[in-house]
Amino acid sequence: MIKTILAEGRVAVITGAASGIGLAAACRFAEAGMKVVLADLEDPRLEHAAEKVASRAPSGTSAVLAVPTDVSDVTSLQALREDVEARFGAVHLLMNNAGIGPGSSIFGPIQAWERVLATNLGGVINGTRVFGEAMIAHGDPAVIINTGSKQGITTPPGDPAYNVAKAGVKVFTEALQHELRNREGCAVSAHLLIPGFVFTGMTAGSRTDKPDAAWTPEQTVDFMIESLDRGDFYILCPDNDVPRALDEKRILWAAADIVENRPPLSRWHPDYGAAFADYLKRDRPVLG
Repeated sequence: MIKTILAEGRVAVITGAASGIGLAAACRFAEAGMKVVLADLEDPRLEHAAEKVASRAPSGTSAVLAVPTDVSDVTSLQALREDVEARFGAVHLLMNNAGIGPGSSIFGPIQAWERVLATNLGGVINGTRVFGEAMIAHGDPAVIINTGSKQGITTPPGDPAYNVAKAGVKVFTEALQHELRNREGCAVSAHLLIPGFVFTGMTAGSRTDKPDAAWTPEQTVDFMIESLDRGDFYILCPDNDVPRALDEKRILWAAADIVENRPPLSRWHPDYGAAFADYLKRDRPVLG
């Protein structure tokens, strides 16, 4: 189905499109002949991104639209939808990708929690609700891609607000796909993008060179498209350091904390360090 969507004349809307995975996706969709809408906060980077995407589009600037958008604000997304429909018409691909990661702690400033939840989770919910029903109504094949994180599945210590938001994205996207597949005649599907270690502005910190362990945003988008072509819902991306088999073991260990009645986040608990190390040596990911 994805090949019928990544096609000339179809319309893609990407939030968080000024850099990183969002920009790489916008370029890839433009190369396929889609009309591409880049949504991000008002910043010179958004216009620069639009110029880059236009350089990849067969139709140039006529196929690209950049719209300053705050995904935490429903009215801003509604204005985005109106601009898109006026310029290009119906939307066939929505990528709710906008995200921030300022860092957080349980008892740290509430502002960090509010910003992360409003953008990383609220932006996905808002984007889906603003665009989704019209995507269902037009009847053409369409996809909604929500960017999650492995941190929303294994929830490592260190940034609880980010983990909570991304865990919410996972749960929301699962519920969304259940809703879509049970609507008679619905041609829209939802998918959860779960990147590995990707070298982007958000993950770079003070580094200017890509670490060997990281994938590029372009590698991540290529993997995403391959996964969509297979019909995958969970797009679990590896990187140059963590293969899928290791991700599977980490995910299953986290789920087994409940099944085995272990302490939460036992992977990082001193009493379970040896057991986790032994578990990783097993050939197959087995619970317990």
